[in-house]
Amino acid sequence: MGLAKLGYNYLNIDDCWFEPDRDAESLADYVHSKGLKLGIYSDAWLYTCQSRLGSLKHELDDAALFASWGIDYLKYDNCFNLGIEPQERFPPMHNALNATGRAVFYSLCEWGVNDPALWAGKIGNSWRTTDDIIDSWERF
Repeated sequence: MGLAKLGYNYLNIDDCWFEPDRDAESLADYVHSKGLKLGIYSDAWLYTCQSRLGSLKHELDDAALFASWGIDYLKYDNCFNLGIEPQERFPPMHNALNATGRAVFYSLCEWGVNDPALWAGKIGNSWRTTDDIIDSWERF
């Protein structure tokens, strides 16, 4: 039984998903052929958490590219932010995604540091409220 038949809607790929040429169109086509939507990852800085290329200052280009591939979901992370407020860094990608005309679910990954429940609803479809969850008592 496939994931779609089990009730899943999205197949989301986190950091390190792309090859150096950053092409995911064939992957999106394959995932769509299975009845699922494809989600990918980028960062609101020059680099991702794993030091891959981020989207800061390239939002229009990256959003257009993601839309041309048929991407349905974007997790937008917060690594290497150099203290620049997320309310300044996250809206440009929101605007760029909207400009493509493709409905892309926009998930802000701000880790809850700046109380995203107070502002993120005007920018994204969802937002993260905590840091990474790991299996240790200290995380509770």
